[in-house]
Amino acid sequence: MGWNTLDDVALAGKTVLTRVDINVPMEGDQVTDTTRIDKIVPTVEDIIARGGKVVLLAHFDRPKGKVVPEMSLGRLKGALEAALKRKVVFGADCVGASAKAAIAAAAQGDVVLLENTRFHAGEEKNDPALAAELAALGDVFVNDAFSAAHRAHASTEGVAKLLPRAAGRLMEAELKALEAALGAPVRPVVAVVGGAKVSTKLDLLGNLVSKVDHLVIGGGMANTFLVAQGIEVGKSLAERDMAGTAREILGKATAAGCTIHLPVDVVVAREFKAGAANETVAADACPADAMILDAGPKTVAALEKVFAGAKTLIWNGPLGAFEIAPFDAATTAAARSVAALTRAGKLVSVAGGGDTVSALNHAGAAGDFTFISTAGGAFLEWMEGKELPGVAALQV
Repeated sequence: MGWNTLDDVALAGKTVLTRVDINVPMEGDQVTDTTRIDKIVPTVEDIIARGGKVVLLAHFDRPKGKVVPEMSLGRLKGALEAALKRKVVFGADCVGASAKAAIAAAAQGDVVLLENTRFHAGEEKNDPALAAELAALGDVFVNDAFSAAHRAHASTEGVAKLLPRAAGRLMEAELKALEAALGAPVRPVVAVVGGAKVSTKLDLLGNLVSKVDHLVIGGGMANTFLVAQGIEVGKSLAERDMAGTAREILGKATAAGCTIHLPVDVVVAREFKAGAANETVAADACPADAMILDAGPKTVAALEKVFAGAKTLIWNGPLGAFEIAPFDAATTAAARSVAALTRAGKLVSVAGGGDTVSALNHAGAAGDFTFISTAGGAFLEWMEGKELPGVAALQV
């Protein structure tokens, strides 16, 4: 690995600027999902145990370089104290006198939380002056925010170039999981890619066909590939203008020795609502007045055989309209199959993306995957083969 972890840097007596992602959902002043806060606890605890003083840098929402009171990180102080079981000292700015005062006021074992980095226009512009002001506050920089690593911002990329640097425990786990999934995977490798539109995942599909042995395409995207093969899909969601692009991807897959798996049977309905009357038909037999809302049981059975023969699996996107029953069946069954193989030690499984996490939680399968990434955009850009500035800046 080309980057340091907490094990590689001296922390005793050091002020450790720690970039985290605590951009959590809220209703009023209440955090409705503490997942992102909970995930930073191991890094914070480790730094403190090694004698360092933790100073948290983070963004919240999109204030666009202006001070917006309702986007203040001060609102998270209580939730952080509850999760960390420590006193949190809040600084009213992320640089300058108030930031220095908060750091000075914090005792060893306390955690300092500085104000929203995006209150400064220089944050998203990766302004060297702002990065230098941030760096002046600490002795070591730790990045634990993989979910923000695809952005070259002052608090993710700029400051990393100015201080001794390392990946936090969450970032370390994410990078190791991603390396195991696509960097140097045990083969055969299967990628499951679902979602509504081919157009939003062109780079992803183009990269994967050269990296994996099997590519499973589901959701509305699969309809576009069916159309590209001359199959009628009725009123289904499909990007008919992308048929040529889909054929190009099929051609690249053939040339690369990657097998693409599309539905062989589908669940169709005339209405898009929970409990709608539906039927299962062959993939090339969708009625003209119906729409494809899920993959069928024969497709799931075929995929289970593919999964059983794999050693590594990466998953992004559902196989159908998993939000509403009964069109969640294929995603749920496939996810549980992967979970069982992972639990049995036969498969390394890595998944990421917002809809993906929701779908796997819905299936009750997320807990058995080897690794679940909560980083939406960064996870997708990594799957696309793009360099992530926040990760590249950590390299030593």
